[in-house]
Amino acid sequence: MTVFRVWAPDASRVRLRITGEPDRDLTAGDGGWWTLDVPGAGPGTDYAYLLDDTGQALPDPRSAWQPAGVHGPSRVYDHTAHEWGDRGWTGRQLPGSVLYELHIGTFTPDGTFDAAIERLDHLVELGVDLVELLPVNAFNGDHNWGYDGVCWFAPQETYGGPDGLKRFVDACHRRGLGVVLDVVYNHFGPSGAYAPMFGPYLAENGGNTWGRTVNLDGPHSGEVRRYIVDSVLMWLRDYHVDGLRLDAVHALSDHGAVHLLEELAAEVEALSTHVGRPLSLIAESDLNDPKLITPREAGGHGLHAQWNDDAHHALHSLLTGERQGYYGDFGSLQCLSDVLTGAFFHAGTWSSFRGRVHGRPVDRGRTAGHRFVAYLQNHDQIGNRAAGDRISATLSPHLLRVGATLLMTAPFTPMLFMGEEWGATTPWQFFTSHPEPELAAAVADGRRREFAAHGWPEGDVPDPQDPGTFARSRLDWAELDKPEHRELYDFHRRLIALRKGRPDLTDPRLDRVEVRHGDQFIVVRRGRTVVAANLAPRARRITLPGLVRSVLLASRTGVTVMRDVVELPPESAVVVAAS
Repeated sequence: MTVFRVWAPDASRVRLRITGEPDRDLTAGDGGWWTLDVPGAGPGTDYAYLLDDTGQALPDPRSAWQPAGVHGPSRVYDHTAHEWGDRGWTGRQLPGSVLYELHIGTFTPDGTFDAAIERLDHLVELGVDLVELLPVNAFNGDHNWGYDGVCWFAPQETYGGPDGLKRFVDACHRRGLGVVLDVVYNHFGPSGAYAPMFGPYLAENGGNTWGRTVNLDGPHSGEVRRYIVDSVLMWLRDYHVDGLRLDAVHALSDHGAVHLLEELAAEVEALSTHVGRPLSLIAESDLNDPKLITPREAGGHGLHAQWNDDAHHALHSLLTGERQGYYGDFGSLQCLSDVLTGAFFHAGTWSSFRGRVHGRPVDRGRTAGHRFVAYLQNHDQIGNRAAGDRISATLSPHLLRVGATLLMTAPFTPMLFMGEEWGATTPWQFFTSHPEPELAAAVADGRRREFAAHGWPEGDVPDPQDPGTFARSRLDWAELDKPEHRELYDFHRRLIALRKGRPDLTDPRLDRVEVRHGDQFIVVRRGRTVVAANLAPRARRITLPGLVRSVLLASRTGVTVMRDVVELPPESAVVVAAS
């Protein structure tokens, strides 16, 4: 027997349509919930709901499986049927880990969970600890970044559906890899969002970059919040996922006494206690506010970490020389020094891009550096460029190694974007596959207008709807067979191994990071480990803090060490053990 339950507080009648059977009426209950017990409607049963007398069959807002796409009927799914092979899995904590962000649809030629499993040994060899998947919840069309999802409980069918995701997580765990899933709760996608037809999932007023604001503090918001909380717990519990990356939490409008993020932190802590393994919540935020990662006991929201765009901007602008847009305040060695020692650059300081003071200082003595996820590249910082070009298209192979060294020896939680480890030459462009012609045209026109305002000719901005845009964004794994790419991959592998082998480099205490910089060089001391980088196009001698005991890793040949002095070739970095 299956109990069908749906929240529709404003409906006067709700019917259930099981494929091939007469419609049935549900019974109204407390709080706007409608229920019906149907004997024999077990797993595999296709069903939909009809509200009032509209006659339109709608998928379940809490559907676990949409095999016919987001516009089709829902299908009953049994979460207990999968035979998990990870019973010995005790989890993977975020502190000390290396993250690897990937998009299922472009990680492999086939673009499925099962195809991605075939490449997991590559990540194990690289030294990755946590695989971070871009959103996989169901969206309309065949391919998409994932941020147009509309079914917050159902994995995308073209990726392999719910069974495919479970096989992927299971395979990761058997190899010692944890899984972090990117989830979006700040908006519904533009096509197939039927949940708001059932109830007030959207606020009466207000919106963000992607559409109307989700109702977190208005009338009936309690059930909307529960909808999000239950989705969060489902991914962690039923799919054995080890953490969630919460997309753009600054777009969550919540003026209640207990913010949704704090509620999520409390719920996840309770689940973690029950299942006996660490579960992490990582925020993406544009606020530069350490309150997100301050423990609830200290008055914060209690999340485990947050993405740190300031770390990216500091490294990217320094290495590439770009200063347009939000890079305007970044690019100096002093800026990088401030980030390495204080996490944020804009910490109650003037932001010329925003035209106002932005951010709040981090308490360096109490806030651990591992609470900040840092990166040279990610899906946004590549895909939201007009051409979707990676830094490997701009930087020399030597500067790529310098950037990797500075990232992996920083006091943060480092993250790589798929293919970064070998300097992939494939772009990662913004792509969609909206079947609706008007929506497809609007997305493409909006993209062109956005970049035309920054001086980009229309012909230089790829059409998101062009299948070629999606095809160009797939990784080319054959590049790993080329010597220059294999060498960069091997360097990343040795760099990650060094990070894990030196306690100094995983020490998250920001107040123990010492930085000195000069004309195109920087020296970072982490305990008895010293990192020196020469960004200049010429060799230079740099005095180090302490006597050099041994060279642990050099980004290129030609490094010379003399007691407390190191001579570095152009565009190079070295990590040494020092007294």
